[in-house]
Amino acid sequence: MALPRLLVLVLAGGAGGRLQLLTANRAKPAVPFAGVYRLVDFPLSNCQHSQIPDVWVSIQQHPTSLADHLANGRPWDLDRTSGGLMTLPPFQGTERGGWNTGTANSLWRQAELIRGFGADALVVVSSDAVYELDYREVAEAHLQSGAEVTMVTTEVDAGDAARYGIVEVDGDRVTGYAYKPDEPATTTATNEVFVFDPGPTLDRLEQLRSEVGEEGLEDLGTHLLPAQTRDGLARAYPLKGYWRDVGTVESYWEAHRDFLSPEPPIDLDDPRWPIHTRGGRHSAARVLDDGQIENSLLSGGTRISGNVRGSVLSPGVVVEAGATVLDSVLLPGVRVRAGATVTRSVVDDGVDVGPGSSVGGEGDVTLVGLRARLDEGTEIPAGARYPDPE
Repeated sequence: MALPRLLVLVLAGGAGGRLQLLTANRAKPAVPFAGVYRLVDFPLSNCQHSQIPDVWVSIQQHPTSLADHLANGRPWDLDRTSGGLMTLPPFQGTERGGWNTGTANSLWRQAELIRGFGADALVVVSSDAVYELDYREVAEAHLQSGAEVTMVTTEVDAGDAARYGIVEVDGDRVTGYAYKPDEPATTTATNEVFVFDPGPTLDRLEQLRSEVGEEGLEDLGTHLLPAQTRDGLARAYPLKGYWRDVGTVESYWEAHRDFLSPEPPIDLDDPRWPIHTRGGRHSAARVLDDGQIENSLLSGGTRISGNVRGSVLSPGVVVEAGATVLDSVLLPGVRVRAGATVTRSVVDDGVDVGPGSSVGGEGDVTLVGLRARLDEGTEIPAGARYPDPE
């Protein structure tokens, strides 16, 4: 019996504004994570381990930052003569051309291409979360259910529930759906992985477009998913393992704390399900002189002569003698000069923390880098305090 033909569409074109300066010059899926990875590595690795060879990535914001990382798809075994990785930029020339204004709008613009592919099931995923999931297993459950859409769900904290699409479930049947509700009815959220029956779903999008217009389609949760739920055609598939949305600075920082645990929620090197990335461009990390490391992740090319505790250091980071880095995430190329202190912070690419300066402290996570009151530069002057307490 032949396996069902699956197509994965990775939605990687959002602005990612909640990550602030981290997405000022890069696409959200290209944001570094856990030192050597990028956020898009998680859905692409899921595709590889799910044995799905046809993966399309919808790109839009800062596309070169993502295209440079994706290359030809080789790290995820997607560099194929037939099928494999294909990027979908905004286009012109047909009535569906134009800038994507939401996830449902993006799906509508690619409808003709999707129909032509002839998939048995269309898997649509976002690329701003950290998790492992067998997409083929979800798709096969979806095909057996007869549903028009299967929503992968997870439980979230009550205080965060308003950030997500929230569902009410009876067995595996979705009986209620609300997109980012002011007063969530449950804490069961969709985790932005959906399996659609392509034909009926695209037909429904056409009908919705005739009612609300192209831009009115907005996100999948605005009109499409509520309509499928009202018609009794939505099913839920609970994700049993770890899932963490990293779409805000606070959640991005907290996710890194998860992976500093003695037993991290995902073994990124698990031989049964490794997370692949484009890498291999840095030498081994070095701890020099009086360097001290405690409960931290060090990437290749890092040079440590100071004190690093509870932190994640990306490739090329330098911590000089007498400097201290506490509970922080330093992105590629950051240099912390002698005597400087960085505490509870996320420091963007290439920032030079001057000698004797102080970044962050107790309370909210501090985000620092280009366009973060650094006068369009990437240097914190010697002896400065950031943020300025005044």
